[in-house]
Amino acid sequence: MQDETGQAALLDELRAVRAEVERLNEQKLFQNERTLKRVMLMGLARGLAFGLGSVLGASILISALVWALSTIDFIPVIGDWAQEIIDQIDPPGPR
Repeated sequence: MQDETGQAALLDELRAVRAEVERLNEQKLFQNERTLKRVMLMGLARGLAFGLGSVLGASILISALVWALSTIDFIPVIGDWAQEIIDQIDPPGPR
């Protein structure tokens, strides 16, 4: 009797898992990425966006840091070092 109850509970759990998997398969995310070509294109797009964001973010952060260090006049070593970096990045000349 107890085996039948355990098997019935196991079957109920299995049905619940099957229903949940079917519900998940109907989600838009899983329907959009069903083909290998689509998965590869989405991965490429994500990688390009991540790379571009990383480069832009690092550029903005470094330029802000160099600008902030160049405004420090009371520490001559840091101010001169930052000014040298600015001169190398943006050499003087006609514009």
